[in-house]
Amino acid sequence: RAGVSSFGISGTNAHLIIEEATEEPAAPPAERDEGPVPWLVSARTAAGLRAQAARLADFAVAHPSSTVDIGFSLATTRAHLPHRGVVVGVERADLVRGLGALAAGRVGAGAVAGSVAGDRLAVVFTGQGAQRVGMG
Repeated sequence: RAGVSSFGISGTNAHLIIEEATEEPAAPPAERDEGPVPWLVSARTAAGLRAQAARLADFAVAHPSSTVDIGFSLATTRAHLPHRGVVVGVERADLVRGLGALAAGRVGAGAVAGSVAGDRLAVVFTGQGAQRVGMG
């Protein structure tokens, strides 16, 4: 452990304690709840949405990644374009079957599609941040 103090000319003082971190055992990975998983798909046009669903179905068959990981990546790293679809399933086969339905332009149990309705603008003045606690 070491202590460092610095006294600046302009009156700014800095005091610091530096210490080596103790070695802690790594925490075990958290258990995942393997319930229904949504896979989100979006495109600029309805035809593009069908094509994107077909490509995602091909990817899901060719790459045996976790359905939860794919769903997380689709929800957090992809653009949310005007034409949107979502398939929900527990098993990979359910999700691929739903993607096939979206690719064919069908919706039903486990697969829905739609588009954003109208362009609307909202101007929000949030103040200094304390007003946003618990909003949304």
